[in-house]
Formats: sequence, C-alpha cells, structure tokens
Amino acid sequence: MDGLPEDLSDFTQRPDADNDQRLYFVPYRWWKDAQVSMSGDSGSKKAVVYSASPGSSYAGPMKLINNIFSLDLVFNLRREEDSEQRENGGAGVSGRDYALVPGEMWVQALRWHSDSKVATKNGKSFSAAKDISDVYPLKLRLSVLREMNSLGVRICKKENTGELFKRACKIFSIESELLRIWDFSGQTTLFFTNEKNKFLKDCQRQSDHDIVLELQVYGLSDSVKCKDVKKDESSQNPDLANSSSSASVNGSMGNMNCNFTRTNSTEAGSLGLTGLQNLGNTCFMNSALQCLAHTPKLVDYFLGDYCREINHENPLGMDGEIALAFGDLLRKLWAPGASPVAPKLFKSKLARFAPQFSGYNQHDSQELLAFLLDGLHEDLNRVKCKPYVEAKDGDGRPDGEVADEYWLNHLARNDSIIVDGQYKSTLVCPVCKKVSVTFDPFMYLSLPLPSTTMRTMTLTVLNTSGNTKPSPYTITVPKYGKCDDLLQALGIACSLGADETLLVAEIYNNQIIRYLEEPADSLSLIRDDDRLVAYRLAKDTEKVPLVVFMHQRMEQYIHGKLISSWKAFGVPLVARLCESVNGSDIYNLYLKLLNPFRRPAEDATEDYDISEGTTTEEVTGIEGAKSPFVVGDVDPSKANGIVSVSDAELQFYLTDEKGIIKHSKLVMNEPVAVMGVSRPLHVLVCWPETQIEHYDTRLLSSLPEVFKSGFYAKKPQESVSLYKCLEAFLQEEPLGPEDMWYCPGCKKHCQAVKKLDLWRLPEILVIHLKRFSYSRFLKNKLETYVDFPIDNFELSPYIALRNGQSCNSYMLYAVSNHYGSMGGGHYTAFVHQGGDQWFELDDSHVYPISKEKIKSSAAYVLFYRRVVEV
Repeated sequence: MDGLPEDLSDFTQRPDADNDQRLYFVPYRWWKDAQVSMSGDSGSKKAVVYSASPGSSYAGPMKLINNIFSLDLVFNLRREEDSEQRENGGAGVSGRDYALVPGEMWVQALRWHSDSKVATKNGKSFSAAKDISDVYPLKLRLSVLREMNSLGVRICKKENTGELFKRACKIFSIESELLRIWDFSGQTTLFFTNEKNKFLKDCQRQSDHDIVLELQVYGLSDSVKCKDVKKDESSQNPDLANSSSSASVNGSMGNMNCNFTRTNSTEAGSLGLTGLQNLGNTCFMNSALQCLAHTPKLVDYFLGDYCREINHENPLGMDGEIALAFGDLLRKLWAPGASPVAPKLFKSKLARFAPQFSGYNQHDSQELLAFLLDGLHEDLNRVKCKPYVEAKDGDGRPDGEVADEYWLNHLARNDSIIVDGQYKSTLVCPVCKKVSVTFDPFMYLSLPLPSTTMRTMTLTVLNTSGNTKPSPYTITVPKYGKCDDLLQALGIACSLGADETLLVAEIYNNQIIRYLEEPADSLSLIRDDDRLVAYRLAKDTEKVPLVVFMHQRMEQYIHGKLISSWKAFGVPLVARLCESVNGSDIYNLYLKLLNPFRRPAEDATEDYDISEGTTTEEVTGIEGAKSPFVVGDVDPSKANGIVSVSDAELQFYLTDEKGIIKHSKLVMNEPVAVMGVSRPLHVLVCWPETQIEHYDTRLLSSLPEVFKSGFYAKKPQESVSLYKCLEAFLQEEPLGPEDMWYCPGCKKHCQAVKKLDLWRLPEILVIHLKRFSYSRFLKNKLETYVDFPIDNFELSPYIALRNGQSCNSYMLYAVSNHYGSMGGGHYTAFVHQGGDQWFELDDSHVYPISKEKIKSSAAYVLFYRRVVEV
C-alpha cells in the first residue's frame, strides 16, 4: 500500500470495501490510462457509450411542464450502437468524455495514479492524482424514454444544493461541446434488460417513476480539459490530458512568472494566457474580456479579496452579480495550467442585465466594454449612499477651482477600482456669446478618424428647362466629407448659376428612393455602385411643389401565347409646379421635359401645345383605351395649338412614390390636387409602343455608377496618426441640430460651438477608434490605418491641467481588433506579457506575435497604462 494516500488506505481496509455498490464518475482518460498500464489491454472491459443531447419530455407531459418552470438540469442520453468500435479506436481523448465505474475499479485506478513508482513517465513530470477527499456525491434521476436506447436525466436543484448543483451544471453542460459517458459498471443496462423488477414495463405504463442514482464524482471540480491535444501526444504523455490544478491564485500580477512554453496554438501555456471558448458569435465578448483580464490593476484587484467591496445596496448596480461573474472568470483565466474557459456563466449574467447582448448575434466589443466598465463600477462602488449634488456652471471662476469642485462632487458619488478621467467642456452661444464651462468625467475616449483622402464621384445632371440633354460630371470630394462638399463641387463643375440650385437623388429600379437634401450627411452613405441624379432647378421656386414623372412602356413576351404588360423604364423627370394646375398643364410640362430626348426626324412636330382646340373624352381602363387627350377640330392657322395624335396617346395617372399604384387618370382641363411643398406630386406616364420610336429613351435609361473601379484597381491604404485623431476630438465644432444647447442668456435652444480639453487622465486610458458609422440607410466601417504609439504615448501637450500630474506618458498593453466587414467580422485581442512579448488571443487559441504586427487597420479599442516614473 506504499504511495497510497492515507484516506485511500483506510478505504481499502474497510470490511465493505469490496462490496461497495456506489458508482464513481471520473474523467475517461484518467481511468483509461490506469487500465492500460495495469492490464496492458485497453479493451479488457467493454463499455456502453451514451452521447448527451438537449432534454425533452422524457417522463411524460407533467414532467415536461415541471421542467419548463423549474431550474433543473435536463438532458437525454442516447446509446451509441458502434460503442465497441469507438473504444477500440482510441476514443475518449476529449475532456468531455467521462467514465462510469464501480467502486473497486475506481480504487484500482486511484492506486495506480497514486503509486510513486510511476510518478515519472518518459522523463516528464506527472501530476499526482487527488486523494479520496476530492469525492463528492451527486444525485441524478433517470427515466427510460420510449425509445429503447435512450435515458432521460434530470439533476434537481433541490437534491443537489449549493456548490454541488453548480458543479453539475458545469460538468453536464451540452450547449457548446459534445458530452459522452462510458458506462463500465453495467448498471445502466439493467434499466433496459432487468425483467425481475419490471422496470421498463412499469416506466412505459406509468412514466412518472424516476430512479435516483447517486454518483460519487471524483476529480472534476478543477479538471483540465484538453480537447485539442493530438491523439499521439495524449497517449505518450497522459499528463497533457489528465493534469488537474486546484491551486488558488493569490497575489500581484507583477509577482507572477509568465513562462510561455507551448509549441502549439490550441492550449494555454502560462498564467493569464488562457483562451476563451466561442459560444457562438461571442468573439466580440472574448476580445473585450481578454483586454480587461490583462489590465494589471484589475488583475491584482480581482485576484484579491474583492468580494468585501461589493455594493449590494446600489440601485444603479446589479447586486454584485456582474462583478462576481467577472471576478470568477478572471480567476479561471489566471489559474495555473488552465485550459480554454467557456464563459457561459458570465454570458448568462450579461444577457440578464443587458438584454441587447442576449442570444448569439454579433455585437460591438466597445459597446460591451462600456456596459461592463459601468456595471463593474456600480457593483464595486464604495459609496453606499450617494448624496445629491447640483452641477454649477463656471460663471467666470478660475478653471482650477471649478474643476476641483466638479471632481470632488464626482468622488462623493463614485469611488471604485474603475477610475475615471476628466475633461473640460466649453460651450459658446453664437448669438449672445454666452460661455458655459463644465467638467465631466469619462471612462474612455471615443476618437474620430479624420481623413484627407479624396474620392471621385460621377453624377448625371438633368436640366429641367427642357433645352439640354443629360450630362454626366465627375467630381473630386473628401472621402469622408459632407453632402455640402458634393453640392459645391458639382455646382462648380456644371457652371451652376446664382439663381439655380441642385436637387440630388438616388435612382434605383427606375424610381427615386431617397433625396440627399441634408448638407451635413456624410458622403460615406453613398456607395460606389449607387446611381445619382442632380436635378437643376430654379432657386426662386424652392417653395413651389415638385412633380415627379415616372415612365412605363408596354412590353410583349411570347411564352406559348402573346402576353402584354407594363414595365418601368428610364430615369424619373422632375420639375416645379404651380399650386393650381390641371391635366393639360401637367401634359405640356412633361412634353417640355421630353424635348431633349426627341429624335431628329420628329423636329417638325415638337414643342406643340394642346391647351387650345381640344375636347375631352373620359375613358376608363388601360389596355386598348383611347387617350384622355383627343384632338378635335384644329384650326390650321393656330400652329401652336396642333399636337400630333401619337403624342396624345400618352396616358397620365396619379401614383405613389414607387410608381406601382394607379390612383386616377388625369383628364384635360380638370384641376389636379397638389398636396403641398412637402410632398411631391407623383405622376405615372404610360407609353404605348408607337411613342417609343419617337424618342431616344437610351438617354433616359443609362446612368453611370458613382465610381466604376477597374479590375486591377487597388485603393491605397489610408493612414492617420493617433495624435491627429485626438486633435480632431479636441477641435472646436458646432453642435448638430439634434444636440441643441439651451442658452441661459438667449433663453432658447441654439447650435452652440463646443470645445473639449483633457483635464485629468486616469491611470488606465481606454481609447475607442470610431470605425463604425450608422444611419437609416446603411452601416459603414472605416478601414483607416491608425498609427498609434506602443511604448511612449505622450499626452502632456494635450492636457489643460499641467501642474496636477507629473507624468502623462502611456504605454500600450492590449488591443481589441475587428477584422472584416460589419456583418461578418471577427474580433481578436493582442495582450502584452512583459518585455517585447506580445500574444494574440483568438477565442480558444493563443499565439505569440511579434511587436511589429501589433499595428494594423483592424485596431479598434486601445488600452494604455500610465508609465510609472522611477
């Protein structure tokens, strides 16, 4: 009995040890290694293999209802038919494979693992097995499903209270990985074959019967899962798959030796370099968590006794649950020899308090970071009762006095491990020049990405005077400029008169889908494959209603029979209307707009008017119907009153914005109701086939794209300094229309001029690069390469308060990266481990990375810490 733990020796000497009927639940490979070493035959004892799947109504409808409204853990075990082949093939390498063995087999395996004679194998250190004290009971309720090869399992929270139920949830979780159980005890087969107690027969007749099975769970509280270890490696060195660590991590991050000895990328190696499993589009969460988990101040704090500072009384907090979940996760990441961690508990807590992150859709890592920092701050806020503090304006007082007042007021309500910075905000009224100075705290800085890169855009200008053809113009504008930049450049290109204006619209499927009327809108909203038209209008008619003409033509298709249908074509034509118009006014206005498109052979009949010498015939219907404009007796002396019959065959209908619905047909000389300036009048013009040949409709149908890139065209990568981003953040700018400021001097809201200045900087500085822009129409990501400092980010020139802080130099220690587009992107993290050692954490994988690769156009959130002066 040499080498056995004392408790194990006592166990084997008990009189009932050989007759112990308890079942032991152990890691499969832990037990298998002992069996192979002792017997030399991996197949000495056959097993029945079960694979786990999500739970169902395994015990009747009442049990299903109970399971829905309870917090019990429910799953099914289905027997695998090829279990013998799996065992002979060396299965069970995954850390999610467990063995069910009787007491005597467990003792034999434990004896082998505890024997000092085999403590070293192949010259490599082998972890000694835990003793009998690391065994705890766990109760399972089993029921036979109607399928002969399935078992239903329910683990009741009432029967496994406290820590035991938490451990059970951790072991038997099947959300992200396959769970397989190997039964070497033969007990589960009794549920199907034992006819003496008629278990199966009774269960089929009355499904409310459960069999309670008490397992003795061994070595699973801190067992290491090595699911990605190669098969030959695990067979040569069992320590790779079986080593477990129960050591608690206490102390400072600075006192931990981080020796990274891994050669593969699938397992964690040294302290803190532990991957996080992707639970399904959770790379955004993993990236943010890894950056925080390598923040020195947070690591020291959460590896210590942080629980005593949890504020359960804070109504703005989350009763400490977010702090506890984050602290538990961080300790797992910093546990010695830890394997990739599944952050399921943290994900569930996150979804509970922030429903926007529930489910498994991709989200923004910066948004998660903002929520988490605020949540940790409120959960760990040392201020139990926040006093009411009234914010006062500077009113001409010295900035230092006002800033200190604001800072003391902030600290009176906020005191936690999450330390804020402070910036000065100055607002100036453009009317009365009233100046307002406030000092606000910040947890992170969101910096814009300024750009000097230009962009070429092609638009088609349509003249509404009816005397010139459409003309395309290619202009150059700032890539991230405003629509006002586009209007100015296009006005210069087309020689726009002082009494003229441009109305820019996007055309899609022969209809106007939007107008670019807001000068402040970003040009990034316009894509290269969009098609834009600029209508040239008189400026003095801006308050006159618009009319939008859309076109349809009759097309015939032969599919065994003759079929006729109306189909949209061409670019909509736009003009101004009078407030009081009739059918003939609209008809003449349309003919005027069509003049530039007439073919030369029709010159003799163009510019005719039908306002005189006509009669009206009201005809309903479309197909085969006569025009509402029918020519009556015409006086030859009135040349301007003659119109060709072919022109009169055009049919006009009031329609909707899409040109689909035909509300009513326009009739000559009958008034048409105009809705007003805010709503254009939409008119659908139906062209018969006889009219198409008189006009060059190709000019109406061919619109160039905004930018047509060549096959081999490659846009140069744009680069900008992080200092330029900071300067753009601090520069003076007017507030937008949606951010109006109430001026106490003018007693009204106005677009004040705002100026920001950094006043106090925190020890940990988080910088968010604003790569994503959102609008009603699209989402866009900026791929700008930001050249950011790594070792010396000097901010002294940008600090308004010079005397309060002796050192304003920062060094980079973590980066959250975003690769790809907005819809299908991927997040990773870079972390610093001392010296020039950097590592990439890509979900479960950890790779060493050179310092030269830290800077890339994927950098999204930068984490800096203040350099400590020696």
